[in-house]
Amino acid sequence: MSALRALTIANVRSFLRDRAALFWTLAFPIVFILLFGTIFSGGGDTKLKVAWVDQDATSASAQLRSTFASVDLLQLKDQPLDEALAAMKRGDLDAVLVVPAGYADAVASAGDGSQPGGPPLTLSLYTDPSQSNTSQTLSGVVRSLVSAQNQALSGRPPVLAVSEQAIQTEQLSSVSYFVPSILAMALMQLGIFAAIPLVQQREKLILKRLNATPLPRWTLVGSNVLMRLAIAAVQTVLIMAIGIGVFGVKIAGDLAVTVGFVALGAVTFIALGYVIASFARTEEAANGMTSIVQFPLMFLSGIFFPLAFMPDWLRGVATAMPLTYLGDALRQTMVGGTPFVPLGVDLLVLLGWLAGCLAISARFFRWQ
Repeated sequence: MSALRALTIANVRSFLRDRAALFWTLAFPIVFILLFGTIFSGGGDTKLKVAWVDQDATSASAQLRSTFASVDLLQLKDQPLDEALAAMKRGDLDAVLVVPAGYADAVASAGDGSQPGGPPLTLSLYTDPSQSNTSQTLSGVVRSLVSAQNQALSGRPPVLAVSEQAIQTEQLSSVSYFVPSILAMALMQLGIFAAIPLVQQREKLILKRLNATPLPRWTLVGSNVLMRLAIAAVQTVLIMAIGIGVFGVKIAGDLAVTVGFVALGAVTFIALGYVIASFARTEEAANGMTSIVQFPLMFLSGIFFPLAFMPDWLRGVATAMPLTYLGDALRQTMVGGTPFVPLGVDLLVLLGWLAGCLAISARFFRWQ
């Protein structure tokens, strides 16, 4: 164990001397969370699935439904409110729109000029703040249609208004759901960038010399993994501290489960980094292969852009990516985000990627 401790300390010191590695694994995700956190704290051809809850059940509300159904972006489904909200929490719906009782009377009053000067009738739009882009798109479409309906009724005070409600705890803001995505991205980068120093050490024959020592190989690999797990812990603390301290994020999930997924995600992507190092013969090749892996993971995994807006073929690619499931798991466990898949599926996919990467690395990794 003393040899393991000594090698781990040596790896930490080597990492701290690498300024580029320090930037990409610690500073870069912090820059992202500060930039996007500031933006979000201020406020495809794929159809968005919206439950239509008609509590008025009149010909006037049916006509309003036809107006919404004519928008190509929306796919309406008639459901009771309780059933619709339950489906939305399972991730089966993008939004729920409720037309309250009294809609027909409000429209009739506006038409004959007898509408009182009171507040307008409110349509309730339930959205999911964990899907901020989708929620903003739906909000814009609904408000535009309601505004057009008000103008069509008369030039009098607005008859209709829209009230947006989140299906999650009201204490959680949009930026709360962005913090897990940044953490998932940071863990991904930490793991795959492990390939570059490994290839450097192979080129400089350091791995060959270490392999010639009496130390077992698991000790050499274990020290590197432990070092990166320690960095993952620092990343997690920094990102969560900034989210909580700067943007007032409320962590509502199970901390133990979150820590488990952070560790699993870090180990999975470290194993992917070893796969890259297994096939990269030079440092330049490792840099290129790392970039090729990194950018599709970042932009096609749903951590920044909702999968619903991607073409079907790209969505198929996204559902095969481990970062899709790590981001989903962290959103569910940290802030109660609407699931992309059940948490058990996230666990199984990440374990599958870990097992596959370990098998490939064990077969193809070269020490010289």
